[in-house]
Amino acid sequence: MSAISAAEKVDGFTRKSVRKAQKQKRSLGSSQFRTQSHLVELSPLPQLKDAPRTEQQELFCQKLQQCCMLFDFMEPVADLKSKEIKRATLNELVDFVSTNRGVLVEAAYPEIAAMISTNIFRTLPPSDNPDFDPEEDEPTLEASWPHIQLVYEFFLRFLENPDFQPSIAKRYIDQKFVLQLLELFDSEDPRERDFLKTVLHRIYGKFLGLRAFIRKQINNIFLRFIYETEHFNGVAELLEILGSIINGFALPLKAEHKQFLMKVLIPMHTVKGLTLFHAQLAYCVVQFLEKDSTLTEPVIRGLLKFWPKTCSQKEVMFLGEIEEILDVIEPTQFKKIHEPLFKQIAKCVSNPHFQVAERALYFWNNEYILSLIEENIDKILPIMFGSLYRISKEHWNPTIVALVYNVLKTLMEMNSTLFDDLTASYKAERQREKKKEQEREELWRKLDELRVKEASGMLNNTHSLQNAQNNNNTSAK
Repeated sequence: MSAISAAEKVDGFTRKSVRKAQKQKRSLGSSQFRTQSHLVELSPLPQLKDAPRTEQQELFCQKLQQCCMLFDFMEPVADLKSKEIKRATLNELVDFVSTNRGVLVEAAYPEIAAMISTNIFRTLPPSDNPDFDPEEDEPTLEASWPHIQLVYEFFLRFLENPDFQPSIAKRYIDQKFVLQLLELFDSEDPRERDFLKTVLHRIYGKFLGLRAFIRKQINNIFLRFIYETEHFNGVAELLEILGSIINGFALPLKAEHKQFLMKVLIPMHTVKGLTLFHAQLAYCVVQFLEKDSTLTEPVIRGLLKFWPKTCSQKEVMFLGEIEEILDVIEPTQFKKIHEPLFKQIAKCVSNPHFQVAERALYFWNNEYILSLIEENIDKILPIMFGSLYRISKEHWNPTIVALVYNVLKTLMEMNSTLFDDLTASYKAERQREKKKEQEREELWRKLDELRVKEASGMLNNTHSLQNAQNNNNTSAK
């Protein structure tokens, strides 16, 4: 088989089998590997609860240092005893920080930061599946999760401890620390991303001096995602954090926040993997509009600008987001955008893909949107009428036709006089179009007849010339 035909085969029928084979590969991966040629076997230390109060702090730090030892989980049977000792120690540390007061003395902070950093900060390995599709493929799980999970648990208990002092911790949880934490959001393991989401949210709440930096770095991650890589596993989790952050913004909104909305969140709707994080993205957008209603017009015009042209699934998502926005829109803002918005909705109602048409028609099931339409019926009905009337006669899907009839009935009840006028003008326009069509057909028929006559006349002339030439030849003989 030639290279070209082989490639065509992979691109065609065998792509599914290749993907299936990739799925069947081991689903565990790790970026934590043995760095020493020989690991020292761990020995269990005394239990913290059994140690005298005066010795607990020193033992606590010893256990933190012991937990800085890393193991290669890609070798399941290696160092089993030491792995179990570390796991038990981490469990004990989680419990100790959760249930005891006065254990977070200043001397413990560098030991805690070192243990956390050593265990969780690492360069993430490349994906086992370069064509990884989060909607179809199983993610590669972190092999060292039995230890890393407990480190994250400890980190959370540390941040949530009543004795936690940000003024001391900021020496260790600084901008560099946050940058490394944000890089981990690209982990394929959803369990890790879930912990990271909670941890970053706690850090944002505790460290006021890091807030602007965190927002700026998330902004940078999103810009790279939109315009360069189009791949980052933790977009949904970062958007969840942002949803909470936006909710806490003070009014009036700062210029940087508005710029983030228009320059980052709105363009993010163009990314091909929108399905994976659209719910969180739409929530963030709506949070902004609830904070500042004057942003409604530029947001809707931005969505209309990026409206998908060839992806029905995306159109359905856009329509859902528009409905969420209309649920919180103020009537004064609605008047500014109803014309371009309903021109787009009219196109969606006319869409041959029944799910797009159905989602657009569901707007009329929303009481608040209905009230807005009724207040502006004289502007909206002329925009929608032609599409609705035509679809009621032509759409292939009976469910859509039934929905259209209900919408037409509702609009007629809102303003029967305007509805009757539009019906009459629509029918008159259709009659004019039919008349023009008949005239065009009649003109083409006449042109065809003329062409036939001309062809027939040319043929007769040819025969006459031939006969005359034959006669001349005969006379010459």
